[in-house]
Formats: sequence, C-alpha cells, structure tokens
Amino acid sequence: MSAQWIDGKKISGEIREEIKQEVARLKERGIRPGLAVVLVGDDPASQVYVRNKARTCEELGFYSEVHRLPAETSQAELLELVARLNGQDNVHGILVQLPLPKHIEEKAVIDAIAVEKDVDGFHPVSVGNMVIGDDALLPCTPAGVIELLKRSGLSAAGKHAVVIGRSNIVGKPVSLLLQREHATVTMCHSRTPNLPELARQADIIVAAVGVPKLVKADWVKPGAVVIDVGVNRLPDGKLCGDVDFDEVAKVAGWITPVPGGVGPMTITMLMKNTLKAALAKADQA
Repeated sequence: MSAQWIDGKKISGEIREEIKQEVARLKERGIRPGLAVVLVGDDPASQVYVRNKARTCEELGFYSEVHRLPAETSQAELLELVARLNGQDNVHGILVQLPLPKHIEEKAVIDAIAVEKDVDGFHPVSVGNMVIGDDALLPCTPAGVIELLKRSGLSAAGKHAVVIGRSNIVGKPVSLLLQREHATVTMCHSRTPNLPELARQADIIVAAVGVPKLVKADWVKPGAVVIDVGVNRLPDGKLCGDVDFDEVAKVAGWITPVPGGVGPMTITMLMKNTLKAALAKADQA
C-alpha cells in the first residue's frame, strides 16, 4: 500500500479562489475585508510569517496594515495599539504575531483584542464558543486540518481519532473540532505511557507535538489517515514533520506531506476568518 497525499497547496488554492469571489461580491457593496498584523521585535521566523500574510492579503484583495514595533515596546504601548485597531472600521481582523518579547504578557494582549476581530481564534470568548459549539472564529491551523479532511472526502464521523499533542494552539482545539465532526477522540501527550498502542487503534492520527519523525510506521493502522502538523528543522537544514513520512506513507491510506500539507492551510484559514468577520460586520450594518 502507498498512501494518497493530501495536497494542502491545492486545497488551499481552491479556498483562496472562493475567497476572491466573495471579496469581489463584497466590493460591489463598498466593503473590503481588512487585516491588521502586529509584529513586536525581529524574530526571523515571525518576520517571514508576517510578510507572507501581507502578500496573501494583497493577492486576495484585502486591505492590509502591518505594524512593526521594536522589541523594547512596552506592554502598555502594545495594548494602546490594539485598542486603536479595535476601533478602526476598516480593520475586521487583528493578529498579534506570537511569540512576544518576554516582558509582555501574551494573555493580556490576546484578551484585549475585540472578540469579533479575533481572527486567530485565541480569545477566551472565542475558545468558549468553540467548546460549546456556538459560532466562532476558529483557530486557523485546527480549522485547516478539518478542511483538509472534508475536501479530501474523508469523513471523521464514527471514526476513532488520536491527537498527539495538547497545546492550546493545535492539540486541544483540533480535538474539539474533530468531536464536532462526530469523531471519538483520544488525546495523547508526553506522559501518555502507551502512545504507540493507542495510535495503532486510530482511524485518524493528528500529530502536533514538535518531535521530528516521532510517529513510526508500526504506530499506524493500515489505511489510516495521518495528518502531520509538525514543522521541524533537521541538522542538515531540511524540514520534516512529526511523522516519519517515507515509512508511514507505506502503511497509511492518506497522509499530509511536510512541507505542503497543513502549512499552506493556516494563512488561508486566517484569511477566511477575516472574510467571515467582514461579512458579519456588513450584515450588522
């Protein structure tokens, strides 16, 4: 058996075309979705992410603001900027790039973003709405995982999903979204004693733990769906995921590559959230 690839680039492109069409319709109503991205400091990876987000805004016809602040910016100054963006009518989504410098409390900044502009899906109210199944702007990477499954024709209903990793950014929310899709979910983490045994029971594995090539072929039930959220850089500079791709692909039925799987979906789902926020505001007008 050789697994079919779940092509994140292709699926992401399809969603972006749908967004472009919706942006064109909104333009006729005098509305342009707007995203403000805030970067504090000069973390190289964050610089790349912010550039990519600004470029994607331009491609999709969004209004875009990028605020680059020095690393010594105080928490009060950052909160003042967030408050100003909360009040801007042309900004429908606000994203403060993480991680922040150590002297700034991430939770205070996330809590300060208006819920209706929380396109990262990290605000406690957004998270609470997700937990109880109410409408919410969903965290981008977990929402991207669900889209990959759906658009590949892979139903989670009645399936056993094993999520490896319990972070607030991926592990916890993706487990909730899989339950919303009627999967039975087992969450595993660094203290799970029988991890390979549990993984072998899964119809769907989501690996999001940040350990290179952790998931081996003998962890995977033949024909299972394997979603690799991990992005790790090896000593030789190459990227790899949390799944031993070459070996697992011989056993799995479906698998996401790294790069080119979940990665392209994250920014796309951010744009989808910004569009959703713009539509919600337009409907209130």
